[in-house]
Amino acid sequence: MARLFERRLPPADSPAAVFATTTGAFLAAMVITAFLFLSYGASPFQAYFALFHEPFGTLRGFGYSLVRASPLALIALGTIVSWRSGFSYLGFEGCFVIGAAASGWLALLTLPGARIGAVPFFLFLPFAILIAFTAGGVWAGLVGIVRARLGGNEVLISLMSNYVAIFILQYLVSGPMRAPGSLPETRPLPRTTWLPFVLPGTRAHAGILIALAAAGLVWMLLQKMPLGYEMIVTGFNSSAARYAGIDVGRRLVLAAFFAGGLGGLAGMVEVLGAQHRLMDGISGGVGFVGIVVALLARLNPLAVIPTALLYGGMSVGADAMQRRASIPSSITFILQSLAVLLVLAFDALRYYRINFSFLRRKPPVIAEQVPK
Repeated sequence: MARLFERRLPPADSPAAVFATTTGAFLAAMVITAFLFLSYGASPFQAYFALFHEPFGTLRGFGYSLVRASPLALIALGTIVSWRSGFSYLGFEGCFVIGAAASGWLALLTLPGARIGAVPFFLFLPFAILIAFTAGGVWAGLVGIVRARLGGNEVLISLMSNYVAIFILQYLVSGPMRAPGSLPETRPLPRTTWLPFVLPGTRAHAGILIALAAAGLVWMLLQKMPLGYEMIVTGFNSSAARYAGIDVGRRLVLAAFFAGGLGGLAGMVEVLGAQHRLMDGISGGVGFVGIVVALLARLNPLAVIPTALLYGGMSVGADAMQRRASIPSSITFILQSLAVLLVLAFDALRYYRINFSFLRRKPPVIAEQVPK
């Protein structure tokens, strides 16, 4: 019997099919959001022009888009490593905070008269990356150990660990690391520890280069290395992985450590590249937004950077849209949320096709019976 949706054999897994469904989902989200613009008496074309022109049509706005995209991309990469390994980690907000605190503490030690003193940037940066990655990795790795050894629920534990990390940061910036007579924040970090600016005339810093390097390394790990293959097999079917001789528990812990390390790097990029001091509320929900970026990128490391740039650019353009078109910037969050939901919904088109002949099909004609 003909149906409106017919299953594809095999599924459409080509890059063109993935790109088409993702683009279609985003365009559909824009069409739906356009009706919200009309409710405010604004032109959707004017609103979308303001939304995308500021972050991608001006040098200054593009620089801010790169600043927003850098930590988002790193957290999205951590999400890809953990989720494709079967470790449903949601504690990147905590990893971000712990990584920022560790790198900020190291930077404060290089102040004049401090324990370490001034050091050249080329010596400071490797140690900052190492300490931020290790701190975030250990923070997430503890959850991985609980999951692997005790069978705990990593979703619940990682969510609760976010609050523990936030409280630790609040204690640090309100107590031992607080600047004298200041708000709950540290002293400004030494200029020699700042990430250098990479785009003249903007605030874009080298954090985007760190994110690009991390994307390449994650792609190599998952696609070219035996360890990445074992992690992916563990995520697909842990029972089959055990039967093949893979130490599933160890792979889960490693996935947690790598994912948390990338989250810690996101915190380092933010504190050394954008804020230049450690303060309460430094994350601003980046740890959760980065998960959304990973979903929009279809858990593909190579798609993370453009997706994070688009998502960060829309955050920058939201304020411009509010100024030029008199539309609340909160509508941008509706657009971003719709895009995620529709991307997940349109993914069904890779497994099912629409049978247009079903719509044109005429009902069968019942012939009249001629009485004998």
